[in-house]
Amino acid sequence: MFIRAYLRASTEDQFVDRGKEMLEKFVQERGHKIASYYRENISGIKLDRPELGRLLIDSHKNDILLVEQVDRLTRLTNSDWETLKKKIQQHQLRIVSLDIPTSWQALSEKEPSQNDPVTCAVIAAINNMLIDLMATMSHKDWLSRRQRQKQGIERAHEQGKYRGKQADHERHQKVMYYRNETVAIGF
Repeated sequence: MFIRAYLRASTEDQFVDRGKEMLEKFVQERGHKIASYYRENISGIKLDRPELGRLLIDSHKNDILLVEQVDRLTRLTNSDWETLKKKIQQHQLRIVSLDIPTSWQALSEKEPSQNDPVTCAVIAAINNMLIDLMATMSHKDWLSRRQRQKQGIERAHEQGKYRGKQADHERHQKVMYYRNETVAIGF
């Protein structure tokens, strides 16, 4: 069993390793080490995430996909979450999330097949239900934040306070300079 930690932040401006120390401490307390980290700065609403895809390809049966919270793994729509979940299941990964204590058992067991099959099935069902619930709530949270942002922008427009993203005049001048240079030399 390898523990594969997935760290995600929504934008390039955000610190993707923010939760790394917490994940390391969590795993060390249970007598394990993280085998590899997969980091990316990309929205959780996007299904196509290169590092998450690499994690899936690198994984083996019964490996752990470790996340700080389910919203680091997904903010996907229900249909996209079902697609990702199927990929995770096809690779026979077990999701462990710090915000779902019942998922922690995957780190305490030596070999999943050594446990009572009924107990394993019940715990798997509970974990799947909780992960699905948290995935749905993560998407709902994303939608709510987008709605509040839209309302705030509309109100700021009405009050004449919102100016939108400001033009980067320096960058524009550089683009025009290089564009004129390439025209001048015949490209």
